[in-house]
Amino acid sequence: MDSIQIDGGIPLQGQVRIQGSKNAALPVMAATVLINGRCLIENCPKITDVFQMQTLLESIGCRTWWEGHSLRIDATDVYDYRMPREAVKSMRSSISLLGPLLARNGEVFLYQPGGCVIGERPIDIHIHAMECLGVDFEEEEHYIHGTAARLTGANIFLKFPSVGATENAIMASVLAEGDTYIYPAAREPEIVALCDFLRRAGAIIEGDGTELILVKGVKTLHEACFRIPPDRIVAGTYITGCMLAGGSVFLGDAPVAQMAEVIKAAESMGVTFQDNSEGIFVQAPERLKTAGHIITGVYPGFPTDMQSMFLAAMCVADGKGILTEQIFENRFHVVDELRRMGARIDLRGDSAYTDGVLTLTGTDVHAEELRGGAALVMAGLGATGHTVVTGCEYICRGYENICRDLRELGARVYSI
Repeated sequence: MDSIQIDGGIPLQGQVRIQGSKNAALPVMAATVLINGRCLIENCPKITDVFQMQTLLESIGCRTWWEGHSLRIDATDVYDYRMPREAVKSMRSSISLLGPLLARNGEVFLYQPGGCVIGERPIDIHIHAMECLGVDFEEEEHYIHGTAARLTGANIFLKFPSVGATENAIMASVLAEGDTYIYPAAREPEIVALCDFLRRAGAIIEGDGTELILVKGVKTLHEACFRIPPDRIVAGTYITGCMLAGGSVFLGDAPVAQMAEVIKAAESMGVTFQDNSEGIFVQAPERLKTAGHIITGVYPGFPTDMQSMFLAAMCVADGKGILTEQIFENRFHVVDELRRMGARIDLRGDSAYTDGVLTLTGTDVHAEELRGGAALVMAGLGATGHTVVTGCEYICRGYENICRDLRELGARVYSI
């Protein structure tokens, strides 16, 4: 899919089921390397990042195959500690294999990972966590080589509650000798999902979902089956689609309990919600109100992955608003494209100041990263005329079929 065309101005109606979580699936896939056997991952999203992680796993000796939306991974014959340069350079989440490979092989060699252009995202926090467990690293400009005769439990103090570093610390320490304490640990739902999977495989982990995680090392893990939870960011994306286009939608399987800050921000803009055991009903107001000031933060704060989508919504809200980005220093790429659609946005440091217009105008825009690309599609839903979004390879990294989902909600959206 190279481009997406949106015929805007059509209120959304209908229902759609939320796919499995990208940010939960990738570390769970990486964690299967710790298990000398087969694992079944159910409700696994069929997205580019998952396919790339699948390729990485196969490159080190895993066997993988799909059964519908279930992915089987056989890590019995993992033989390599090196990952192909091109695969690593194209996907930031390849860093998730750092801890599992060190725990499985006592050695890892990987090139500096790539991914979206939303900030530096240094991996020094990951390196520090592994060094605490006894890993020695040789670092060059383009690669990292780590070795450890034996991983040993330790107290790991993170300078920032990084999700990726917390995940790597957990995965490396489940097979380490002794106990490991991780603080301050990331509290994201995806951390809990990873720990749930590892516990099913025999790991002993306590405190996930809090700032202090305790991992008691075990000698081996066993085969396990795990179902990936729904994607809270995809659910949030479709909420903002309804906010921009108007109308009412039902999001089946939406993980409401994980979305408190997103729902709170949307309610402040006039959106009403009703949830039940099957999902959440979303009703947009006739016109959005200003959100005041939204500030991104680590979970349970407002997610940085929702920043671009809410920025688009604030551009058509009645009044002035401020959105401050505290997680990544380079996540306002979408601003120039929204301005091309008629948005009034003033950037000052890490904050975007909006002055709402009645409507955006459809035009040709370009996505430079995953969530910004999704935000442009959502903006197109509410714009007058036609919007064409290019650079859609980024969107495919996180959304199974965004065009199909939006068409189920009554939108006129086509891949071209």
